[in-house]
Amino acid sequence: MPQPAQIKSFRKRWFPRILKRSLIVLLVLGLLLVGLATYTVRQSFPQESGTIQLPQLKAEVTVQRDKWGIPHIYAANSHDLFMAQGYIHAQDRFWQMDFWRHIGSGRLSEMFGSSQVDTDRYLRTMGWARVAQQEIQEINAEMKAYLEAYSDGVNAYLKEHQGNALSLEYAVLKFLNPGYKPEPWQILHSLTWGKVMAYDLGTNFQSEVERAILLKTLTPTQVEELYPPYPQDLPAILPEFQKGKTGEDENSDETQFTAFGIEEVIESITKPMMALEQLIGPTGIGIGSNNWVISGELTDTGKPILANDPHLGVQIPSIWYEVGLHCISKSAECPYNVTGFSFAGMIGVIIGHSDRIAWGVTNVLSDVMDLYIEKINPKNPNQYEVNGKWVDMKLVQETIQVAGSQPIVQTVRYTRHGPILSDVSPNLKKFQASQPLEIPQNYAVALRWTALEPSKLGYAIPQINRAQNWQEFRTAASNYDVPAQNLVYADVDGNIGYQMPGKFPIRAKGNGRYPVPGWTDEYEWQGYIDFEKLPKSFNPSQGYIATANNLVMRKYPYLITADWVYGYRAQRIVEMISQQTEPISLEDVQQIQGDDRNLNAQTLVPLLQSITVDTPRLQAAQKLLQDWNLQLGMTSSAAALFEVFWKHLLKDTFHDQLPERYFPNGGDRWYAVVANLVKQPNSSWWDNRNTPKVENRDEILRQSFTEAVDELERIQSKDPKNWNWGKLHTVTFRNATLGKSGVAPIESLFNRGAFATAGNGETVNANRWRANKSFEVTDIPSLRMIVDLGKLDNSVAIHTPGQSGHAFHTHYNDMVDSWRNIEYHQMLSQQRNVTDNTAATLKLIPKLGE
Repeated sequence: MPQPAQIKSFRKRWFPRILKRSLIVLLVLGLLLVGLATYTVRQSFPQESGTIQLPQLKAEVTVQRDKWGIPHIYAANSHDLFMAQGYIHAQDRFWQMDFWRHIGSGRLSEMFGSSQVDTDRYLRTMGWARVAQQEIQEINAEMKAYLEAYSDGVNAYLKEHQGNALSLEYAVLKFLNPGYKPEPWQILHSLTWGKVMAYDLGTNFQSEVERAILLKTLTPTQVEELYPPYPQDLPAILPEFQKGKTGEDENSDETQFTAFGIEEVIESITKPMMALEQLIGPTGIGIGSNNWVISGELTDTGKPILANDPHLGVQIPSIWYEVGLHCISKSAECPYNVTGFSFAGMIGVIIGHSDRIAWGVTNVLSDVMDLYIEKINPKNPNQYEVNGKWVDMKLVQETIQVAGSQPIVQTVRYTRHGPILSDVSPNLKKFQASQPLEIPQNYAVALRWTALEPSKLGYAIPQINRAQNWQEFRTAASNYDVPAQNLVYADVDGNIGYQMPGKFPIRAKGNGRYPVPGWTDEYEWQGYIDFEKLPKSFNPSQGYIATANNLVMRKYPYLITADWVYGYRAQRIVEMISQQTEPISLEDVQQIQGDDRNLNAQTLVPLLQSITVDTPRLQAAQKLLQDWNLQLGMTSSAAALFEVFWKHLLKDTFHDQLPERYFPNGGDRWYAVVANLVKQPNSSWWDNRNTPKVENRDEILRQSFTEAVDELERIQSKDPKNWNWGKLHTVTFRNATLGKSGVAPIESLFNRGAFATAGNGETVNANRWRANKSFEVTDIPSLRMIVDLGKLDNSVAIHTPGQSGHAFHTHYNDMVDSWRNIEYHQMLSQQRNVTDNTAATLKLIPKLGE
């Protein structure tokens, strides 16, 4: 047995060797990864010039790419156009497509093993793939042909490319899952895209859960103070409409629940939701977008200008793929001449313009999800009560294939409302009810959601792409059912318009804010709002329409949601449009898209300037705010001070009374909450429950301001003039899979950043950070587009980080600097202009004998 002296000698001799060996292994691994990357990218970069033969192609297709890598596809018929789009998408983005289809079908464990089983169980319970299969059965011949052509294009690429030749990610995945091989693309995979996006833009049931949880420790009045009504001084999208009753106030006697009680339970409720957020980015309330359209009566061109910037989670590659789809000669069979932004995995252009019209989208944030408490038969767990009778649930067997492990069989239970969500979030079964409702001893929680019913979204995209006028656009929009969007419209004839499409439930009772009883018909959906009754506007007298996820109409007879975004971005957009004294130019619209004015600071800075601070360093900091223009500029010292103060103000005011999971994120709702509270200097919210003293508003303002100065002195500089918002507020573009692996050498292959940014989540230039996390940017204007209907080739756009999904490709992150500096590239559309700016030309030709 070794003696202590021998052990000491052993450590002295061998520990340095072990450390050295570890460093050598890491170095070799790093070199291997770099070498692997270099080797793989040579294989996986797409062929952009020359000729490629494709089976099933009917005629020659030309693909012209500009200096940004944006392709324009010219085809003689619709089949070839969408087949080529599938092929080009696969060339540049197949890993992204493969990953997203596995999310859509709940099959992530096939790629990444047992770590994704819980997420797959959650996704299988949602059942998006089952809904998409129903849609396939109902699809018309034209749409089916388009989707089949797209699939043929993807599969033609897969036939000639596998493994390393597809993307660098597959080379890395080979070490983790050697047996994985991508399957052929199917129509199903394109249709599940819409379900994933509906979830990304929806999940309002998370707010239902949050309110129910907060009722455990707060009074109903306190909870409602944290969810204030839409402010009267902030704009509605359609101010000209002031008729009917307010749907949000209707049936407001909804039973409220209290729930849970301990933080561990709270975390377990949302665990699968949070796991999915790690993959697709933050979801739900607060994630917004901007769009607006200005009549030619107000522009310097005499024609409309349309702008759009959708806000989505930070990711690399971009969620968007810019493309032009052009029929060589427009006809009834091939009616497309459209430029804009597509999703890799889906046909057509989602946001953009044709040779006749332009359109943009923002999320309505509609309340189309309800949680139902179901009574379960204590003698049979697969029966539930409906109006006093036991009814059999529908049971669906799901088999989850797990890389490197045995398959898992899951039974998904359905009630008339939808899947039993509490089977994968078991602690949803810990409700404690407030009177008068008595929670049954045996119960489950089901989710009803419009996206779990067959959708016609797939029809809407090609129909919008070929629409020639307002009437045809609205006909197409009637199919844009899930997720509901604010659509703005303009055409070359000078018209502008707004249409809200979507499926909005008409509830027998309740306003969707809390979970409701499912064992009677009392809270049932009675149908959907008729499309012709949904809000719309055509050539309004004010000469513009602006949307930023805000309230649509002050008075409307139906409930759309009670959780609108509060309208601060909308307010600033409306101010900048309405205050223009000269005709509005494209450059003016660019300035609006890049605006960083903080309307929260407009409320709070006067209060900060009025408080007394008694040290030179605090007085020096306070002086920064005196002449501040309230712009959250990248290099602004005052912006850094105010945003750090905002973080501390929320902490000092609310952390003592809220569960950690629901600490304020600092977004628009908290602007409204605090705007109401500062009018109540002695509100109980200001008091810190953890101190014997009763604090008031001004004491908390002073405390938070002091803490902000302390933090900035510690992390940046003792001199306030050296504080810098952009150095704090950075964006890092992370690959949604391997870029979050936790293995630094692998992450470094795929991630790019950090880059300084301006703004915050509620400025028009909406680079969101979360006060309960860090100053890092989590959500961004994922693209910016400005369309000039007077001369379409004057239109400009940018998205980020780049066109390519291939790490180390020229176009992987070459748009980042332009994007963060509010710069654009020309949005090419006319063929002569495309040809003049072409960097590479590829010919796709029919394969002989096919």
